[in-house]
Amino acid sequence: MILNYIWIAFFVIAFIVAILKLIFTGDTEVFKTIIEATFDSSKMAVMDISLPLAGVMTLWLGLMNIGEKAGAINFLSRIVGPFFNKLFPEIPKTHPANGQIMMNFSANMLGLDNAATPLGLKAMNSMQELNPEKDTASNAQIMFLVLNTSGLTIIPVTIMAQRAIMGAANPSDVFIPILIATYFSTMIGLLTVSLWQKINLLNGIVLSWLLGISAIIFGIIWYFSTLDAAQISKISTLSANLILLTIIVSFILGALRKKVNVYEAFIEGAKSGFETAIKVIPYLVAMLVGIAVFRASGAMDYLINGIGYLVSAMGFNTDFVPALPTAFMKPLSGSGAKAMMLEAMKTNGPDSFVGRLSCVFQGAADTTFYIVALYFGSVGIKNTRYAVTAGLIADLAGVIAAIYISYLFFH
Repeated sequence: MILNYIWIAFFVIAFIVAILKLIFTGDTEVFKTIIEATFDSSKMAVMDISLPLAGVMTLWLGLMNIGEKAGAINFLSRIVGPFFNKLFPEIPKTHPANGQIMMNFSANMLGLDNAATPLGLKAMNSMQELNPEKDTASNAQIMFLVLNTSGLTIIPVTIMAQRAIMGAANPSDVFIPILIATYFSTMIGLLTVSLWQKINLLNGIVLSWLLGISAIIFGIIWYFSTLDAAQISKISTLSANLILLTIIVSFILGALRKKVNVYEAFIEGAKSGFETAIKVIPYLVAMLVGIAVFRASGAMDYLINGIGYLVSAMGFNTDFVPALPTAFMKPLSGSGAKAMMLEAMKTNGPDSFVGRLSCVFQGAADTTFYIVALYFGSVGIKNTRYAVTAGLIADLAGVIAAIYISYLFFH
């Protein structure tokens, strides 16, 4: 329901802002800009997202089917079953969805977006099979989606590469702030959904897993803090690609060991890739057009300026305000947030406080509305319940953490 109101708000606010612009500034081009944005964003949803996704989906759903027949997914399910059984009580301990969720989280943490999305869609489809109300998001699906929108990424390779391109003196200086900010975003997202679903996080199994994951993350922070920029980029890229290739080869060898026809297993799984990519087009078009209209009208600029005025009136430091466009755009559009980040670095310099904070915002969380449209759209869910609210709470936690940590590191 909240998604419906937000989508309507995009258009209504954009229309009001456009009318006010026409009356007070005589801007006759604003309506043309908004209409052009609707066409451009709908084209992007199909040509730049859905069709490329079809190829990636075809590849990874084929590989996932090999992994399932090899027993790899069931193996992962048994390992993470005790932990996931507490976070996802609706999913049986040995259900393949557990292994698929683990694979998705692992790919996300390594920054492997192309692999993470098909794995996530496969997991969402498996959870949908267990969902008694097919048009309404289940508790398990909401927990999975919010943990995805929190965007826990251990190695933000893309952001560091973009900083290097923009001429940053030390492209990796945002690495630790990003990791801390996205960690807080994930923990708040987990806590929010757990409170909503009355999940006991003080359970011994849950606590041991969370403490173990936290220890690993802070161990990674410590290790990478001892490396220079070139070493971080080299090791992180090598690690991510090596792990990914190892998984693929392990699936194939495991299938051979079980005397599975690997080629036929791949084709069998790959067939659903194109169908899934086509199925999400209406949901992506709807969401991306709404976001584009809101942005093209100038409503986003007015929102940022208003926040700057309020912060200044309350007597607080306003140095962070120019970086807020990246933070506000991130839940709406990944490409839009990236453009805002690059613009901030271009205008203020990659080593400026605004430039660095924009990068931390970019890495602190993921694109909530895109993920909702993509994942829920792929299984035909219309009632998202509190998924968007919980996702935005996690995003807000990431923004607040990013601001505080960036002041601590860079101001």
